[in-house]
Amino acid sequence: MKSKVSNDGAERVFVFILDQGEEAFESITEFANGENITGASVSAIGAFSEAKVGWFDFAAKTFKPIEVNEQCEVLSLLGDVAQGDDGNASLHLHAVLGLQDGMLRGADPLSGSVQPTLAVTITETVVLPRRKK
Repeated sequence: MKSKVSNDGAERVFVFILDQGEEAFESITEFANGENITGASVSAIGAFSEAKVGWFDFAAKTFKPIEVNEQCEVLSLLGDVAQGDDGNASLHLHAVLGLQDGMLRGADPLSGSVQPTLAVTITETVVLPRRKK
């Protein structure tokens, strides 16, 4: 296990609401880049008109997409922002989506069209993690 103390400096906390029709993961990434966020935790709740999540096949090193072609509740969207190899924000998120029949879909979110809204909280950390591909 590796660890670092992350409470010996000031943190910034951002709370923002994405509007209907916005692509959630592009918008969150753009926000993180605009605010120069290179280390943070992310959480969000809301809903999508449609989404795509991906189950990561470790052996094949690729995502197997799971289409959600209906309105779904974002019951949980959790993850982090790290600095990628290119110096920009790199998201790593996991989502649990609730369907109208109570069934769930969960995996790495690949896309999501906000409907009607998505409330996002980003809590910056003083430790700046790097994500290497």
